[in-house]
Amino acid sequence: QVQLVESGGGLVQAGGSLRLSCAASGSIFSINHMGWYRQAPGKQRELVAAITSGGSTNYADSVKGRFTISRDNAKNTVYLQMNSLKPEDTAVYYCNANIGRYIMGADDYWGQGTQVTVSS
Repeated sequence: QVQLVESGGGLVQAGGSLRLSCAASGSIFSINHMGWYRQAPGKQRELVAAITSGGSTNYADSVKGRFTISRDNAKNTVYLQMNSLKPEDTAVYYCNANIGRYIMGADDYWGQGTQVTVSS
């Protein structure tokens, strides 16, 4: 079994900052790419940021320059530092990780989601 547990969401005023964390636990052999997605009411889930096992990153255009994704491989944890938050960043944020439980193969796992609300 593999679990992804997120933390760090909450309510913040526009211009403020939040830091999300997501820790993977369980039967893990390797973790490949990790990322953060978000889903606002009435909208499709979208990729916010992703990071490879080697540390390469990519971001949605809407968050470039404001959000930073990082990971601690020793702790099986991925972070999302969110600065200069805007009301349009309001959404449920989901952690995603591609995890191999054995020497071959890997599957995508999702966290339970954490609410981020940015007030104007």
